[in-house]
Amino acid sequence: MSVFTQVSAGQVSAWLKRYSLGTLQSFAGIAEGVQNTNYFLDTSHGRYVLTLFEQLARYELPFYINLMAHLARHGIPCPAPVAARDNDYIGELQGRPAVIVTRLGGRSIERPTPAQCAAVGGMLATLHVAAQSFGGRQAHLRGPAWCRETATQLQPFLDDSDATLLREELRHQAQHRPGDLPRGVIHADLFRDNVLFDDDGRGERVSGLLDFYFAGVDDLLFDLAVTANDWCATPAGELDPERTSALLAAYHATRPLTVGEHAAWPVLLRAAALRFWLSRLQDRHLPRPGSLVAQRDPGVYRDILRARIAAAGQQPWLASPPAAG
Repeated sequence: MSVFTQVSAGQVSAWLKRYSLGTLQSFAGIAEGVQNTNYFLDTSHGRYVLTLFEQLARYELPFYINLMAHLARHGIPCPAPVAARDNDYIGELQGRPAVIVTRLGGRSIERPTPAQCAAVGGMLATLHVAAQSFGGRQAHLRGPAWCRETATQLQPFLDDSDATLLREELRHQAQHRPGDLPRGVIHADLFRDNVLFDDDGRGERVSGLLDFYFAGVDDLLFDLAVTANDWCATPAGELDPERTSALLAAYHATRPLTVGEHAAWPVLLRAAALRFWLSRLQDRHLPRPGSLVAQRDPGVYRDILRARIAAAGQQPWLASPPAAG
């Protein structure tokens, strides 16, 4: 989430006439994130989030919007799209496709506990199960093909050490990532700032999952690896065994992991680290203009990738391996 496109109060008030949401009370830009323009939007009827899409065309949006609507109907605490008076979720504002979704309560966690990691693991598995009945299908757009293409664009900007690391990891993924893991719709970006917890003092119940605009069909284990790399990493980039075990055990209790997924865990952890190293390098070296653009340090995910390589097959896993069958 960022602000690339400026919108005035008058423009928002006029645009809101398409909806049955009352009158505009206040709105403010959201600085976090790097993909779309987002505003908090308070009206006389409630609290919402307005998103203007900077990269996705209108025809590309129904998958994401309908996915959120489907998950919300199935009890997943995610933003629910709000339909306009013409029953369309998607409109246009300032020349950009735009939607309004419900604003969820709670707060994000900077330093998660094992109990919070368990809550996230269980919720991610619940999301994967709920998404199995969603009729939409779209490939995860930042999968292996995107990694290869983006790496080619970034090579001229890298020093010899990073360029070598990137080439070797792409080769490793091509040789070792399995092609037969369980697949389905994944969130693909379930970082700490995309999860809200009840602000009740303990904060151990997930109250919101945000930002589904990287979602697509991919290995379900890749989604779990993305989540573990963010929620369970130590400052040195290694995986904290207690938090990782809590995350995995809670996930496994809802969607049991397979023997094949157990074997592929180290490779998928590396694939997830590679994907976010590349996207952060892209944001640094090939940025888009924006007034409130949050850039994140690519070195964090380079170090995480190196830590996953160094750990080889010794990554934290479940206390007991998945049963065969």
